[in-house]
Amino acid sequence: QVQLVESGGGLVQAGGSLRLSCAASGTLSSYVMGWFRQAPGKEREFVGTTGWGGTQLYVADSVKGRFTVSRDNAKNTVYLQMNSLKPEDTAVYYCAVRVRKTIATLSTRDEYDYWGQGTQVTVSS
Repeated sequence: QVQLVESGGGLVQAGGSLRLSCAASGTLSSYVMGWFRQAPGKEREFVGTTGWGGTQLYVADSVKGRFTVSRDNAKNTVYLQMNSLKPEDTAVYYCAVRVRKTIATLSTRDEYDYWGQGTQVTVSS
């Protein structure tokens, strides 16, 4: 079982930046990591992923150009750099890991096997 711990959330003004971290208990290099977020009353939505092998980093169209996913395998940590934040980015942000090796789109929540507890990001206008 993989345990994930997110950190780095907080309150920021619109236009500001935050970097979220997700530390894993296992060895990340062989897993796919993903970031999701969930705003009050909304479904959990995909934000970004490291992709297979950690080299196919991509993010959802809604955050493209503002958010970046990266990973540090030596630290077993994945990051979500968020720039130019908007009030609509306010949500609880979750990291997740996929340990299954089968083909997947990597952009839906049911494709991930373990989840962190989430960290709150609030963007004020």
